[in-house]
Amino acid sequence: MKSILIAVVATLSLAAAAAVNAQEDKAKAAGCLNCHATDTKKIGPSFKDIAAKYKGNADAQAKIVGELTSGKGHPAVKVSADDANALVKWVLSQ
Repeated sequence: MKSILIAVVATLSLAAAAAVNAQEDKAKAAGCLNCHATDTKKIGPSFKDIAAKYKGNADAQAKIVGELTSGKGHPAVKVSADDANALVKWVLSQ
């Protein structure tokens, strides 16, 4: 029984790591990582700083996606609304 539990935990950990890598790859392809990094400030704030800023704000997801897709705050964004939603969800989970 213990070995089954260990196998399940290991599988879930690998799946979570793959999902994080997929989102990071998507952020890289969209050009987000040109100005942002996960945990350090570059030209723009780090993703962890963004997540901290919006922590507890129920409207954060919609607000940030709106800014990204409107072209006002980020004119160089190259993602669809669906990709923007996925990326913002990932950033806010940092």
